[in-house]
Amino acid sequence: MFLEPSIRYCAKNLEWVPDIVVGDMAYVNLHTQRWLREAMHVALVTKLKPNMTLPEEFDDTYTMTCEQGQVLRWLELRELEQLHWFGVRDAQPLCIWCWQRSSCPREFSFKPSAHEILYGTIPVSSRVGQQLLRQARSWIDATQSYEKNQLGLSQVFFNSLRLAWVIGLLADTVSLLRALAFTKEPSNDALLHQLASEQMELRLLDG
Repeated sequence: MFLEPSIRYCAKNLEWVPDIVVGDMAYVNLHTQRWLREAMHVALVTKLKPNMTLPEEFDDTYTMTCEQGQVLRWLELRELEQLHWFGVRDAQPLCIWCWQRSSCPREFSFKPSAHEILYGTIPVSSRVGQQLLRQARSWIDATQSYEKNQLGLSQVFFNSLRLAWVIGLLADTVSLLRALAFTKEPSNDALLHQLASEQMELRLLDG
């Protein structure tokens, strides 16, 4: 809900946008994710909803295979072509017993737009995607919980969408102000410059 306006604000007022955003699957739709990837060049990594249908090439959210069941690893995203490339990187692959071995390229390409969550800019099945979801997301959850306790909100519950909207905007404002403070160049003047003593200038008078 607040991700798109927050990114727009950063681009307009800070002339900066994050390279990677780790999001929550419940609050990001596919349209927003595609807009971030194509227009803002921001990689959004989020978990897959439990009821979402997987493409044929996926055995599960984190395992991608070829037609014969060989696991494929993410190689790279070629931005000019807008193609993800996956290939066989196992030490002992199934390819040596595959009847299509002679005609198989062992590398396959997929468009990010084929599935914005599973592919996107950083595929969920890749090591980078899994690490972001496992480490960054768990750190974010703990931080939000800490701030909630600090504000005393853990003992207060309001069933109001309007209040949730206001609190969300305030939270985004704090984050943006913090980012703005970090991006501004520090002043070269000392904090106590105006209070510092100055030496009196002495002049010699003729006669």
